[in-house]
Amino acid sequence: MTKGNDQDARYLEASTEYGASLERLAITMEANPARRHDLLQDMHVALWRSLARFDGRCSLRTWVYRVAHNVAASHVAREKRHHSRQVSDDALADMPGGEDLQSAQERSDALAKLHAWIRGLKPEERQIMTLYLEDLDTQTIAEISGLTPGAVSTRISRLKDRLQHAFREDDHA
Repeated sequence: MTKGNDQDARYLEASTEYGASLERLAITMEANPARRHDLLQDMHVALWRSLARFDGRCSLRTWVYRVAHNVAASHVAREKRHHSRQVSDDALADMPGGEDLQSAQERSDALAKLHAWIRGLKPEERQIMTLYLEDLDTQTIAEISGLTPGAVSTRISRLKDRLQHAFREDDHA
């Protein structure tokens, strides 16, 4: 198999396995549908290009998330400069009262609220929260983010507390 074919095969495997995760990441990073679509395309292009250098020193999953989060972080920084200014339904169960959401509309509203909350986080916090909501373990999140597993655990705990507090405030408003 030639190098290009190997790259194509790895991309096909990665996009099939992690495409939905990339879409959820794009949703948590970009509210505007047109810019979100561009971000997702940028993630896929960067992923395909990067797979020419993939040497297997980390798992394909770690590689995909690292590339996608780097693209997303660059996108957020670029949008912030220009405008001055992560998640599946399963993640709703982690929200205060999430397990009680009855209707599709309630779930949709809660998910939109969660995405908006995540978009309001600092980029490094967004990265950790979206990876956590993708059900990655702290070791994998540490590999992707460059933090220690202990730092990741601490940040996840603090972010969950902030999320719970934010949603309780909304419920009482």
